[in-house]
Amino acid sequence: MSSSYPSDLSLDEFELIKTFCPEAKSGGRPRTTELWSVLNAIFYLAVEGCRWRSLPHDFPAWQTVYTYFRTWIHDELHDGLRPTFGYRARVIISHEISPSEVMLDSQSVKSAAFVHKEVGYDAAKVIKGRKRHLTVDCLGLVMRVLVTAAVFTRTRRWKKKVETGESNDSRAN
Repeated sequence: MSSSYPSDLSLDEFELIKTFCPEAKSGGRPRTTELWSVLNAIFYLAVEGCRWRSLPHDFPAWQTVYTYFRTWIHDELHDGLRPTFGYRARVIISHEISPSEVMLDSQSVKSAAFVHKEVGYDAAKVIKGRKRHLTVDCLGLVMRVLVTAAVFTRTRRWKKKVETGESNDSRAN
């Protein structure tokens, strides 16, 4: 990579995250793409909010970055990162590892055209789409994310889903 972006990881940050990245698969061609540049590309997309195909050319090809991203999401790599770094952040600022209080909030979002997975109608917000539920601790660190049909409300059903970890789609889109 020739350019530097505000979203780029420092070498120290990359070394912390690298331990969570899976090793290259045995057999086949050896890995030629640097994971550091793939992670920087993913963070660039998250910060800038651009399309995959709009990824600057000094990152690996967008198809390569997308393949790594989808593989890591499928393998739930993010489920190991969030608690580990959340615990670390809490310890650094002298808080208990486990939060004493959490806050729950949700947001209904219109679904894109041709999206039919878990779509519902939120009568209170007059929106057909999906609902993002977030649980955060008092520091604002994300504890849990749940994406459901918009018809889903914060009742005993939500509490049950959070307690059991039940979800068809546990990542924020």
